[in-house]
Amino acid sequence: MGGYVDLHCHWVAGVDDGVKTVDEGRALLLGLAKLGFERVVATPHMRPGMFDNDRATLERGYESTVKSLDPAGLPELGLSSEHFLDDIVFQRLLKKQALPYPGEKAVLVEFPPQVLPARVDARLFDLRCSGLLPVIAHPERYQPVWRDPACLDPLFEAGACLLLDICSLVGKYGRAAQKAAEALLEEEAYQAACTDSHRPSDVDEVAKAIERLDELVGEEERTRLLSTGPRGILSGSLS
Repeated sequence: MGGYVDLHCHWVAGVDDGVKTVDEGRALLLGLAKLGFERVVATPHMRPGMFDNDRATLERGYESTVKSLDPAGLPELGLSSEHFLDDIVFQRLLKKQALPYPGEKAVLVEFPPQVLPARVDARLFDLRCSGLLPVIAHPERYQPVWRDPACLDPLFEAGACLLLDICSLVGKYGRAAQKAAEALLEEEAYQAACTDSHRPSDVDEVAKAIERLDELVGEEERTRLLSTGPRGILSGSLS
């Protein structure tokens, strides 16, 4: 087992609700490496009014953390952001002022948990037309999806793809999110899976979630979701 790529992780120290110290960041990365992750992309929040990070702020935080990390035993590292798709962040994305994934072919976006934004499909289509593949973070955690997964259909039609927070499968976010994740897995709706880890203690839950994923979909699909799927996202392609 190995070769996994994590496209959603909060290991940059002191920039959001993720790890607070470099030592915590290193412990988290070492734990993920032991589970088979060979590449882990940091995705700190960009959410005005809650986490007032812009591209420059996150790049400084990343560089400071990486400079202080002992690299021994760590996976390959990279930087992106979890973009809260409000008006401000949307304009940053269009103006190339945000933080797409390495290679700048795809971008991670998130929405409010209670409601999908009005005309969000049009915004995702605009991102696709600008050359970015929109990657929707943890769709199973959005309440509209609990009620009717078909609400995601316009987002698919706009060219977006779905990223599973694997720990949803072991009840980290409640039963409704777990049921939604299992239903979307059954429909093969996800392009990839991630850990969305925020602290070293999350690693044990990630290990259990990988085991649960194996039980639900088997080795071949697990490999697609944790390895080939994330690599496809980084290249900007859907498989």
